Amino acid sequence: MQTPVSVSLMHPASPARPANAAHAAYRTLWRWHFYAALFVMPFLVILAVTGTLYCFQPQIEPLLYPHRLVVAPVNAPRLSEDELLARAAAAVPPGSRATTATIEADPARSAEFVFRYPDGDKYSVYLNPYTGVVLGTLSVDRRFMQVDRMIHRKLLLGKPGELIMELAACWTLVLIGTGVALWWPRGAFTWRGVLWPRFDLGGRLFWKSLHAALGIWLAAGALAFVVTGLPWSGSWGKHFKSLATQVDLGSPPGVWGGTTLRSVIPGQDKHSGPPAGQGSAGASAHAGHGMGDMPGMAMGDSDMPGMVMDDLPLPQTAWAVGATHVPESPEGGSAAARPLSLNRVLAIAGAHGLTAGYDLALPASPSGVYTVSYFPADPKRERVLHIDQYSGKVLGDIRYRDYGAVSKAVSYGTALHMGRYFGLANQLICTLISLGLASIAVTGFVMWWKRRPPRALGAPARLPTPATMRRWKIGLTTLGVIFPLMGGTMLAVWALDSVIARFRMPS
Repeated sequence: MQTPVSVSLMHPASPARPANAAHAAYRTLWRWHFYAALFVMPFLVILAVTGTLYCFQPQIEPLLYPHRLVVAPVNAPRLSEDELLARAAAAVPPGSRATTATIEADPARSAEFVFRYPDGDKYSVYLNPYTGVVLGTLSVDRRFMQVDRMIHRKLLLGKPGELIMELAACWTLVLIGTGVALWWPRGAFTWRGVLWPRFDLGGRLFWKSLHAALGIWLAAGALAFVVTGLPWSGSWGKHFKSLATQVDLGSPPGVWGGTTLRSVIPGQDKHSGPPAGQGSAGASAHAGHGMGDMPGMAMGDSDMPGMVMDDLPLPQTAWAVGATHVPESPEGGSAAARPLSLNRVLAIAGAHGLTAGYDLALPASPSGVYTVSYFPADPKRERVLHIDQYSGKVLGDIRYRDYGAVSKAVSYGTALHMGRYFGLANQLICTLISLGLASIAVTGFVMWWKRRPPRALGAPARLPTPATMRRWKIGLTTLGVIFPLMGGTMLAVWALDSVIARFRMPS
């Protein structure tokens, strides 16, 4: 007969106690909670720390790179964007290609342009907008906040890390559900006793009380973080957004890149296709939210524009943009045909109500378009303009009102998740939730450490699942269907647990 390795926290009876339905249900929930925590706990700490840092990106980056990002405002006009771009181009290795211009609203911020160097690396070039002096460069991929974001999204492990973090988010849903069920008061209780830590207790009971109180207060916030973060995951999020678009609930084409709009090359029939090798898009490199996680993610390693769901958007971060260049002589057109100057494009954007605080992505091909991406803190003001690079005609003007219901909800969720929607208060609330979740992970570890048997994992004993848990089975099955990646791992955990329970020898 198998000897349980631990006893229930709620029912400290001996292992010989009859496994009545309530006791068996509690132990089953505790066992699932234990396994979910075993996997999620380390990633929860990583997500909490990196997410908190990234939430304060607007405040942290000027402190990290003050000589590049910050300038002293003067009572003088800025140099033109064309002049600044020319000076930036002169400061980078020959053969580098311009990608994007960040049009700043803050007079104390430097001018920023992104270039792809001949070796494929991307760098931001910073200049004093009043004098044109080059202040320095930063690697797009190695700057601190980009590394922090890539840890947050994929552990710096590429696609495998991305899937691991997606799984951690999904299993957090199991952790939340089973945690609330384990906390739910039974028998005689006082609300103060279950909503506030029992500081008068000692040892593991104190840690259990602290863990439970933190968990119930932060459950809603944790759920909000998961729900608003999953749409940007690389596997489930990609398919979720694709499905939303198919049923006309997502974003219109061209918001996150991949637009089919193209410029009419002077001297070429506007109804003819793009030059050979250009493909059907001929689009600009899209800066997305201008934020670099939450949009504006580059599509793979190519120079084509667009976003993948592996990153969440963060405003005015040019590192997310793919490499592009402005052609000196468009293929198939007149040699005299030239793209509009940056100043002219800025004037067009201004005439349509966008004066600053956006990213301007340069055309990626002779038939590509200029793309103005404006993603402020308030999602209702989001806007994307696609502009013909020769005539200046606005080919597309996409606003929040053009989004489907799902896309509108995702935009609001993203702004809240990133701490952008209502300023510093939003950042502080996100920090409180994030660090609180890290504390839950730590207190859970301490509880396990104090109760674990020597040389054993210390999982709660496996008891037959009572019929009263039918709704839990349905709920877990539903989660597994909605999140197939998670569903597969749930089946694997269940199968492995069943095998271990069946063949484990008595101690």
